[in-house]
Amino acid sequence: MEQYLAHIEEALRKINLPDAPEKLYQPIRYTLDLGGKRVRPFLVLLAYQIFQKDIEKALPLALAIELFHNFTLLHDDVMDNAPLRRGKPTVHAHWNRDVAILSGDALMILAYQELAKIQHPDLANMLGFFNEIALAVCEGQQMDMDFETQKTVSIAEYMEMIRKKTAVLVGASLKMGAWLAGANTQEQNTLYKLGEDMGLAFQLQDDYLDVFGKAGFGKEIGGDILAHKKTFLLLSLQAKIGQNALNTLLEQPYANPQEKIAALRKAYEAQETDKANLAQVVQYSQEALQALQHLPKNQASQWLEYFIQQLLEREK
Repeated sequence: MEQYLAHIEEALRKINLPDAPEKLYQPIRYTLDLGGKRVRPFLVLLAYQIFQKDIEKALPLALAIELFHNFTLLHDDVMDNAPLRRGKPTVHAHWNRDVAILSGDALMILAYQELAKIQHPDLANMLGFFNEIALAVCEGQQMDMDFETQKTVSIAEYMEMIRKKTAVLVGASLKMGAWLAGANTQEQNTLYKLGEDMGLAFQLQDDYLDVFGKAGFGKEIGGDILAHKKTFLLLSLQAKIGQNALNTLLEQPYANPQEKIAALRKAYEAQETDKANLAQVVQYSQEALQALQHLPKNQASQWLEYFIQQLLEREK
């Protein structure tokens, strides 16, 4: 992955960000300097190289998707009032809420500037597809916020929410990378479905690590529990013990936040919802691996296979 990341990081450093207004552009530099996994731009380049060798032509698309992703993170952190992102204070915590919102807006505009650099005869349709995906991400975020006050949420509704909020952009990264490289429609759609499955596995693993992750995960361990976020773990527990018992568990007068996190962790383990969560991760990862059988066999597709397998082992 390192050679791809080197291309991505170098391209991100070359983005021209003015010095002023400082509170608009400095938070963007801060956000991009935090690093992160760079999963989506990496997948753009990998999908492109399954069909073409020269990944330089795919860098504007890779940057656009990474900038758009970071725009969503800035706004999500404001809406969730999250204190940490990648182990560091979030932009709204470091500066303030208004700075985070406006810098996020600027990141989205920068994303479209990169998209405009793409040289492809079907660019208009690519932009239309990207806009569909961008709206789906917003729909997923709204569903997530609606769930906070919605009394009943099914596991199916939760899966649809994370599909839109997380998985569609992963799928789009692979599809658009292949599209740019000249892949046919069937190959593009195969990669999109593969990416959706990867995204679902990734988010379910993220939910698991929020509760059972080790120090250094990059986010506040147990943050979902303290925020009463409706995750696969929580909804599966609700299905096992009932809403009244779950309410009692959540509303106990705990001495401190860590005691509450420990109580929920114990309940998840007792009802084996932690195992059910991990089983879903395995299922979606296996479906993604099966889709690879319908793609050209070369080094890039082998690396994609390896990357999917690593989803099952990640700890952060």
